[in-house]
Amino acid sequence: MNSKTDTAQSSAEALRYPWEQHPGPDEVVEIRPGVLWVRLKLPFRLNHVNIYLLADGDGYAMVDAGFGNEETIEAWTKLFDGPLKGVNITRLIVTHSHPDHVGLAGWIVERFKCPLVMSQVEYLQSVYHQNRGTEERRGAQRLFFRRHGMDESLTEKLLGRGQDYLKRVSVLPPSYRRISHGDDVVIGSRRFKVITGGGHALDQVMLYCADDKLFLSADQVLSKISPNVSVWAVEPDQNSLGEYLASLASLTTTLPYDLLVLPGHGVPFYGLKTRIKQLADHHEERCRLIAEACREVPQTSRALVPVVFNKHVLDEHQMGFAAGELVAHVNYMIVEGRLTAETKDGMLQFRTT
Repeated sequence: MNSKTDTAQSSAEALRYPWEQHPGPDEVVEIRPGVLWVRLKLPFRLNHVNIYLLADGDGYAMVDAGFGNEETIEAWTKLFDGPLKGVNITRLIVTHSHPDHVGLAGWIVERFKCPLVMSQVEYLQSVYHQNRGTEERRGAQRLFFRRHGMDESLTEKLLGRGQDYLKRVSVLPPSYRRISHGDDVVIGSRRFKVITGGGHALDQVMLYCADDKLFLSADQVLSKISPNVSVWAVEPDQNSLGEYLASLASLTTTLPYDLLVLPGHGVPFYGLKTRIKQLADHHEERCRLIAEACREVPQTSRALVPVVFNKHVLDEHQMGFAAGELVAHVNYMIVEGRLTAETKDGMLQFRTT
């Protein structure tokens, strides 16, 4: 083998973080000519979301909008009155339907009279989120949590958390422009290939520019934390972890090594394939812990939370995500033939095969 080639590939695989310092609340960082980075606050332990602006004709295409609350509106107002003064937003590309990304989409679209661009599934999922909350749907969620071992008190807290979280989305426009996996999208002088993937969201949009060696990974591949991969009441048997791992495998085989990755949270980085392997290994370790815990005595998802998250103190918001993550893992392990499920006292219990 060519030692120079091996060395270059090894260097490209190494995780590197060119921007350890993130933008302040009133700052914009230029990552490349015509590529701007904004960081907005979130009211959670994961306390920020990244927004990217891509030069596009007489303005910028915005990728994601931020959380739908007054604090985010104030942050954008300061930016548009300050470092982004006079900037025109030509289109808003929303990567997925989670409130920290789509939350302020309606406000941005209204302010700039620009089109909203999303995958069809994520747009419709956003509309669904805005219209959920009926007693019928709450009943389905209540049954879902109870079947996975949550007691009544925790179930009611999780239901309340979900309703509050989903209200943080401004009203979406009644029409949008669809983008789909495999599309070529021209933004200014750059041509991006649209890549979509499941797991964290149903059909999350990522953007890959081969000429500029840029990859906007949204929340599919984050720099230092693992994106949440969960299952919820609307599709209780979903194999979201299987979808996520398949997406990671596809990214590994289709994308080159030497990309600058712009994630939805954290800092930009190099070393995409190394990071993908870390994420896949992380989920395999969780599966190993679950298999070990279920070997002698069958366990509910609720009982498995401390097994997997034993080093973490979980508030209600985090407990909701932890519960969804546990269901994602047990569903995946059932599909893979590593667990079986049985019902006892109305609750699902899992045993290692």
